[in-house]
Amino acid sequence: MARYFFDVHDGSVHQFDDKGTEFDTLDEVREQAMRLLPDVARDQALHESGRNAYTVVVTDEDHHPVYSATLSLVGVWLIR
Repeated sequence: MARYFFDVHDGSVHQFDDKGTEFDTLDEVREQAMRLLPDVARDQALHESGRNAYTVVVTDEDHHPVYSATLSLVGVWLIR
């Protein structure tokens, strides 16, 4: 099992993962990154503007990037 760190960036705020999580496979790492992004967006989007992008960068124990994913969330008023 190897330890991976999931750092989240939203353009202005960076949340660094100091603990990391152990996974057996890189597929599990990707799945965790994809689960993490909607949770972050759900928590942060209500407090931010209508255009947001959330990126998770996963690094290994040696701090080498192994995976990155970005979720964009855009809300636009359709009335004036």
